[in-house]
Amino acid sequence: MDKNEKERKKQILRELRQKQQQEFEQGLPVGREFFTNLFDYLDNQLEKHKCDNTNKLTLRFLENNKIANTQRVLRWLADNGGYCDCEILANVEEKFEDREEV
Repeated sequence: MDKNEKERKKQILRELRQKQQQEFEQGLPVGREFFTNLFDYLDNQLEKHKCDNTNKLTLRFLENNKIANTQRVLRWLADNGGYCDCEILANVEEKFEDREEV
């Protein structure tokens, strides 16, 4: 593969990552900042309280922040590996960290 082919391949990969990033962002049920705040809240709360295999801390956060589409957010979290508070922190936060590198 010559230099031009390698550069073209890199460009195609960059464009694909950008498209995936856009699709990810557009699919979020609430803004990215909300999730950052949720992850910080869960991190803090789970240091104090053991996960009880529910999403009650997340639900409390949603209610305290007056999120209207609570069920849509919870469904999105579950669809992305967050079935309970500790899984939201472990699995879903990772998806956001992966996206920061793009």
